[in-house]
Amino acid sequence: MTSEKRDYRDTLFLPKTDFPMRAGLPKKEPEWLAHWNKIGLFERLREQSKGRKQYILHDGPPYANGHIHMGTALNKILKDIVNRSHQMLGYDAHYVPGWDCHGLPIEWKVEEEFRGKGRSKDEVSGPEFRTRCREYASEWLDVQREEFKRLGVVGEWDNPYKTMNFQSEADICGELLKIAKTGQLYRGSKPIMWSPVEQTALAEAEVEYADRKATQIYVKFPVRPMTGTKSLLPVTADGAPNIVDMTMFDGASVVIWTTTPWTIPANRAVSYALNIRCGLYEVTELEESDFSPWSKVGDKLIVADNLWENVAKAGLIKSAKRLRTVSSYFYEDALLDHPLKSMEGAEGKYDYPVPMLCGDHVTADAGTGFVHTAPSHGEDDYVVWISNQKKLEALGIAPVVPMTLDDAGCYTEVMPTRFQGLDVIRTSGKKRGQDGKANPEVLKALVECGNLLARGMLTLRDAHSWRSKAPVIRRATPQWFISMSKGGLRDKAVAEIEKTKFWPDRGRNRIGTMVADRPDWLISRQRNWGVPITLMVGPNGELHTERDDADAINTRILAAVEKVGVDGWFETPLEDFMPDSNDGWSKVTDILDVWFDSGSTHAFCLKRRDDLKDRADLYLEGSDQHRGWFQSSLLESCAVYGEAPYDGVLTHGFVVDEKGLKMSKSLGNTMSPEDISKQYGAEIMRIWTASSDWANDLKIGREIIQTNVDAYRKLRNTLRYMIGALDGYDEADAVDYNDMPALEKWVLHRLAEITTEHEAAVRNHDHKKIFSTLFNFCTVDLSAFYFDIRKDALYCDPLNSTRRRACRTVIDEVFQRLTTWLAPIMCFTMEEVWQARHPSEDGSVHMELFRDAPDGWLNADIAAKMETVRDFRTQASEAIEPLRKDKVIKSSLEASVTAPATEALTSALSALGITRQETYANPADPSDTLADYLIVSECTLSEKAADVSVADLKEAGWTKCERSWKYFKPNAAVGEGEITPRDAAAVKAFESGA
Repeated sequence: MTSEKRDYRDTLFLPKTDFPMRAGLPKKEPEWLAHWNKIGLFERLREQSKGRKQYILHDGPPYANGHIHMGTALNKILKDIVNRSHQMLGYDAHYVPGWDCHGLPIEWKVEEEFRGKGRSKDEVSGPEFRTRCREYASEWLDVQREEFKRLGVVGEWDNPYKTMNFQSEADICGELLKIAKTGQLYRGSKPIMWSPVEQTALAEAEVEYADRKATQIYVKFPVRPMTGTKSLLPVTADGAPNIVDMTMFDGASVVIWTTTPWTIPANRAVSYALNIRCGLYEVTELEESDFSPWSKVGDKLIVADNLWENVAKAGLIKSAKRLRTVSSYFYEDALLDHPLKSMEGAEGKYDYPVPMLCGDHVTADAGTGFVHTAPSHGEDDYVVWISNQKKLEALGIAPVVPMTLDDAGCYTEVMPTRFQGLDVIRTSGKKRGQDGKANPEVLKALVECGNLLARGMLTLRDAHSWRSKAPVIRRATPQWFISMSKGGLRDKAVAEIEKTKFWPDRGRNRIGTMVADRPDWLISRQRNWGVPITLMVGPNGELHTERDDADAINTRILAAVEKVGVDGWFETPLEDFMPDSNDGWSKVTDILDVWFDSGSTHAFCLKRRDDLKDRADLYLEGSDQHRGWFQSSLLESCAVYGEAPYDGVLTHGFVVDEKGLKMSKSLGNTMSPEDISKQYGAEIMRIWTASSDWANDLKIGREIIQTNVDAYRKLRNTLRYMIGALDGYDEADAVDYNDMPALEKWVLHRLAEITTEHEAAVRNHDHKKIFSTLFNFCTVDLSAFYFDIRKDALYCDPLNSTRRRACRTVIDEVFQRLTTWLAPIMCFTMEEVWQARHPSEDGSVHMELFRDAPDGWLNADIAAKMETVRDFRTQASEAIEPLRKDKVIKSSLEASVTAPATEALTSALSALGITRQETYANPADPSDTLADYLIVSECTLSEKAADVSVADLKEAGWTKCERSWKYFKPNAAVGEGEITPRDAAAVKAFESGA
């Protein structure tokens, strides 16, 4: 009768934990949010951080209109990771979230609400309308606040900054008044980008570029009769003067090309460039065509030589004779007729002469070499027009810039009756954004006058409003500007850009180029919901800020806005602000560009609050903000304070789908943060954020989410294993560094390395490196190497063996660091992990600091020697795998490995204290063998071995240990021959309670 073998499971020291393998994040995360709210985590961190150096990431305000999307989720998560990382690095990372609350989108929505109730905007009083706008913004702000908090973002949510707070509105007005007092603010009539659909001026940041189909035309500007002769240089070869009869230009026309026919009625000049060689061509033959070309044989046309073939092709001109080169003398003397001068119903409004003006903007890249110039509809046109004021006045031409279009983009009374009221762009209906009635009527008039040479269609990229998606126009209107040159604003801003740290560094060149080339800052809008331009204008155009009593007036203005918000300006009579000498004075009714609002946040948030420092360490937004918030904040701060409001700027890319396509509902490739949180948990979005390259566009989709889910599971399992392995661990069991085996010293060396790398990555905002480093450490260094080797010692060594206690000592050190390193990224799970070991009703991992590594841990020699052993381990594993694959063996413990005794390997083993025996010299306190590292039962190094070979120990008659599953020689059996001497020592200690 055979006796049953003993079950040794109760003598093993297996990891023990209640920490669940399944995370259940969608359910668990709200519980941690409630915990942080209960303990007042944000307030506790502020109290804990008193006296520390501040690290301020100033929040770029999202717009309080609609649910958050993946882009806003990415932005807020990235900010939270930065803040949490710096808090745990030892700073006071006080984060105040903010919102942008004014502007057109909210105004539009409120207008829709009133229209739905049968009331037009004009039927609603200003105070009622603005009150509803404020309520609307507040409603969405509350929605977004909860959506941001659900992502795990910690901040002063109960006291955010809002551009619509009364104090904020007053401070914004105050910033404007400071700029006005310095003389940097002026009112000018110049072409600005105008949206006829929205009936307001637009800033650069509110414009996007998209393709549109446009009508292109070639137009003839007849040359007025010229008299006399000119002596031209250089002289002829024989030294005689080069005499040109200027009358040869009689009957000729200068040809221009444009893609905006509707601007022709506003033409005032034609621009040229002296470096473009132009010729006078006479048409001699026309192409055969189904319709009669507008050009005629005998026409004399002035065109750039290298563009003549293009013009001829467009005008169906088969051949022409070049009569002569057109020189600067022609440009100086020539006056042209407006191409619409002879149209029916011209009313004499085009009888004025059209001068030729030299302009730096003229090129010969396309067109005709000449540029039709309408100063009320183009920045370059405007510049060349006002730059030639003396020439215009000498010719008897008034250098005024006419107001040719109204707010709706329709021709004004400046135009002949025939054109008045015609719209440039359709502003309503299904064809909103398409050409209006102006273009076809202008073309019709040009044909009547015989001055349309050719027409066609082309596709071009042009400015569109990012809100209405409709094309915008350039339109001269009276607007308020901040000068980029007066007061040296441009130079100050460029100098501050050079001082600023950028992530990625290419951001410096991008914003630097934009600022260096940008026009004056257009800050006025003609709408209702916004901060007013709190200026009063005198009878001669002077500003109240120029008066001796300006400070007293400003004090009254700011007090009124502080009390009731923007209505304090709109509803207060001028006399209350300016009780003395107010005859002929009027209040400005325009509002400020919302970019001025958000550009002033540093003033009414950072500088206003006593618990924040005046200057931010970091501004962090999407890359589109180089021309938006980063720039408006820079310009506003430089205009008032002479310096940038930030030390650093970080820009991230846009969120796109897995194919790199922009997300849109029409493509069906959108994903919402809410849906991801409900299905997977916000933690997965945080991992995606941290593991992505934020410097470029970030891809997301189901497969990418699943990849992050898999990464999460691996990290969770690693941490769960550590929690279990540390069950019952007490610091009294810790082993001193000098008494540890080399394997533990190597792990501590890796911790020291990562500590240095991690701190550098935190300061450089390289969260992808942080995550990849920690993930690889967990999966490669720990799970696949250290834990794989040490599980035998953890489970099977005597409880008090040195290497088992050393292993648990090191795992505790790894746990403390890994949970804090990962906490800024995986804020929910690391809280759960931390509480599993350090349960506390009022505690949190987020109140911990990153730990330093003792100097002694860094050991390059151990690292180099361990690398040699790891390489050998890989070779052995590769040799074992075929036997496992062929089912010769099931476990590597069944294998015996024989390998060459190389000098590098034997030297490394000796230095690391790893023996080559398969048995332990002291079974009660085992020290590492090479077999332990390979997870085999025997390993032999031989000078005779040529390569790594593997044998099956079962065939050699070795016995499987019933406790550790290692194989051992039968004559080494202890007791009944079931277990190894090491296991026997462990069982003995277990049974004695030692």
